[in-house]
Amino acid sequence: MHPLSPLLSGAKSIVVIVAALSWQTLSQLGTTHFAMLVAILAVGVVIFSVIGWYNTGYQVIGRELRIAEGLIWRRNRAIPLDRLQSVELRRPLLAQLTGLAELRLEVVGGGKTEAPLAYLTVREAGLLRERLLALSARTQAGQSASVAEPAAGAAAVTTAQAPLYRVRNRDLLISQLLTPQAFFLPIGVAWVVTQFVMEGSWTFVGIASTVTAMAGVLLQPIRRVLGDWDFQLGRDRDRRLVLHYGLVETRNQVVPPFRVQTVRVIWPFLWRKARWLNLRLDIAGYSGPEPGDDKNSDRLMPVGDIATARSLVAAVLPGVDLATLATSPPPARARWLHPIGLRFYGAGLTPDVFVTRQGRVTREVSLVPYARLQSVRVVQGPLQRRLGLATVYADTAGGRSGVARDRDLAEAWALAEQLAVRARAARVGGS
Repeated sequence: MHPLSPLLSGAKSIVVIVAALSWQTLSQLGTTHFAMLVAILAVGVVIFSVIGWYNTGYQVIGRELRIAEGLIWRRNRAIPLDRLQSVELRRPLLAQLTGLAELRLEVVGGGKTEAPLAYLTVREAGLLRERLLALSARTQAGQSASVAEPAAGAAAVTTAQAPLYRVRNRDLLISQLLTPQAFFLPIGVAWVVTQFVMEGSWTFVGIASTVTAMAGVLLQPIRRVLGDWDFQLGRDRDRRLVLHYGLVETRNQVVPPFRVQTVRVIWPFLWRKARWLNLRLDIAGYSGPEPGDDKNSDRLMPVGDIATARSLVAAVLPGVDLATLATSPPPARARWLHPIGLRFYGAGLTPDVFVTRQGRVTREVSLVPYARLQSVRVVQGPLQRRLGLATVYADTAGGRSGVARDRDLAEAWALAEQLAVRARAARVGGS
């Protein structure tokens, strides 16, 4: 790793430590003693980071990436490149100022980033990413193991040769104002002002705690704006998806199209008047709950209209037209389980993808390519058995499933059989 890596890694840890120390700690210790405590912790963090950097390294041997780390407890990892899903080049603010970058690898079934390599120069990170992706592609194709090194003059960061989409930052800002957090913020401000007037005077700790709580309300929309700022999507010369986005932390990600497990189309309730929606990709290794989780599905279109969404879905899933996907609702007796929102559920089979829809407030449509199906399940709960219903799950390596809820039992088994047949045919055809 680059010699500046300990300083950058230590800086992140110091920020976390300072954030963990509460306002109450500051008021108890005083400014001087608080600063001394932070300084002592900072020195310890930097020393620990230097030791970790000195004992960390990587090698590309054959079709494996091998990473060694640790002093007392040595850890050696061998990552088969045929499991590689995507490689992301990240540049936090300090890395941008020092000309460095962090390389993150996502692999099949990974519960977290398998191999964060922090930090390399931008050129070294770009060249290493191209080499790993080339090895992964050749492993998938069963070609020769010899992979030529990228040319010395190759670009450090892959750039899109064919741009597909670029977000309008104005739309991005407005879309985040149309969120529940933004709508409830005036109520929160009014409550704080009322409390201040009634109390007459507040302590420093009380004011600081209130400001911290209000900042927490705004954190999610602000983080989304900063994260999706100047979002760009395109294809490189090898037809891979190239995503570039971020303001404080820039991220450049390369995703081979055959790694995409699911495309999700989401209509938030407050966006419908503007006729906006967003698209997300589920990639193996990125599964996880969205709020506050870095291991979530990745964005394909942060905000846009239906025409743009149709073109992007067709680019990622050739032959799929978002405007012509048909679904059928569950039988009428399923209303006992969904007395209000039954008509918002549906499922359908198209020539290329399994389509499901759900959600009354926030509507969502999931598109699962048959070739990405790993298993098919038919599940019945106690109430479903009494009503003769069942739910069909189409599982992918991305961790999410296409879900056809509360279908007639005979229809559910027929749907599961069709999914299994089409999945086998798609994999045979793709090979």
